[in-house]
Amino acid sequence: MNTKNLVLMALLVGVGAALYVVTPGMVNGMKPDFMLTMMFIGILLFPSIKETFLLSLSTGVLSGLFTTFPAGFIPNIIDKAVTGFVFLAILIVLKKVTNHFAVSAVLVGLGTILSGTVFLSVALFVFNANVGATFAMLFVGVVIPAVAFNVVAFVIIYPIVAKLVKRSKFNTAISQAI
Repeated sequence: MNTKNLVLMALLVGVGAALYVVTPGMVNGMKPDFMLTMMFIGILLFPSIKETFLLSLSTGVLSGLFTTFPAGFIPNIIDKAVTGFVFLAILIVLKKVTNHFAVSAVLVGLGTILSGTVFLSVALFVFNANVGATFAMLFVGVVIPAVAFNVVAFVIIYPIVAKLVKRSKFNTAISQAI
């Protein structure tokens, strides 16, 4: 890992944290997780185990600290770790087609669904979070809209970050593909 890459990952996590904090909660304190979008962008830029671990851990801890969902700290950490490494595994398997922007956007949507499912499962069934809502209600009321928010955010933010990375001397998957 070099310092430039760490700085770019920190900037992505910082932007994600700022967006996450200002986003209002929707159902029972759950809100769309823009930190997840930044984690996906970071993994797309730096598709390695070390970087994925660092991004997953940092976004999980920060999401957990800022969550308004009851008993949401540990589920956030677990959800980001599982989602980050599954996302990386899919990227490695689909290495030939993941350079396509549309495929990456679909993967962000699917990753958001996985993240929401893991988070809700851990929070509701493992930690028995008493939120007065069912899994289905939270999934439909928060996870499905979060998929739309995250994909739209990805479609807007990723090309900007990719263009900045191409102009700079970052050692990313984008610069290696050129």
